[in-house]
Amino acid sequence: MKSGFRKSLLILVLLWQVLLLAGCDYFVSEQQAHVPFYNRDSRGRADTIGKLGTQSISIPAGVIDGWARYIGDPGDFADPKIKAKYQRPPESYDLPIESFGFLYRITDGDIYTSFRQTEEDYRRDNETLIPYGKPFPWADVIIYGEYDATPLNFNFTVQNEFKLAKEITHFDYIQQEQPLYGLTVYRANNGIDPKTGEPWKWDDNAKDIFIKKDQAGNIKTYIDCQFTHHINSCDHMFYSDKWHIRVLISYSRTYLPQWQEMESNIIKILDSWRVSPEGRLLGKQIGKA
Repeated sequence: MKSGFRKSLLILVLLWQVLLLAGCDYFVSEQQAHVPFYNRDSRGRADTIGKLGTQSISIPAGVIDGWARYIGDPGDFADPKIKAKYQRPPESYDLPIESFGFLYRITDGDIYTSFRQTEEDYRRDNETLIPYGKPFPWADVIIYGEYDATPLNFNFTVQNEFKLAKEITHFDYIQQEQPLYGLTVYRANNGIDPKTGEPWKWDDNAKDIFIKKDQAGNIKTYIDCQFTHHINSCDHMFYSDKWHIRVLISYSRTYLPQWQEMESNIIKILDSWRVSPEGRLLGKQIGKA
């Protein structure tokens, strides 16, 4: 009797262990289902993930200048108490990205990545070009996800720019007869400094404005180039309907002729970061170390 009881008890214990292990396996698999798959670089660094506009992406580690901001994240100057209480939703390929930035090399379409040759290239260019006033081939790029119903054009932006110039600085923006690099050109006071009667050489408020419209007449590209301390720099914005994003590029005016190539290459870079809903890459990532 005792031997039979012991056998029955042993069978029950073994059965309980099997059920317990099965339950643990189920629990682990359930937990893992909520942990996204991360692509990593050669050093094991995990990518930054999320949804940018309409596309899920995996941004190679070492590319982002600073950090990515997600929709709902407190601002840099938000109340510390608000920051302390804020809890971001778990990372996923559906978590909407508000903005992030990176460095783009205009001369060959490559981007800066730490622990890749481009890091050394960027450092060398800073040391050998900027101190001597030579054109700097790197552009600052900021990508903004657009998630509301705001029209993806700069129609109001340009109208408001002309209005403020007239009311505040008393400049009229005059459209130039000849396009430049395929862009329609507007110049403050027709390109002449009223104080000197000569072309603009320095003024924070005066700038050349360049626009490009689509077939429907909406402004999709808006570029302004400043005259500041004899350094002509451009802020270049464009919308992508496919991605539902706004892109800001800042660079030396030397590279203005390449504006279309820049827009095309930046979209190619983003396309290379696209992933499936599970996080599997759809192509070869540009900028991966």
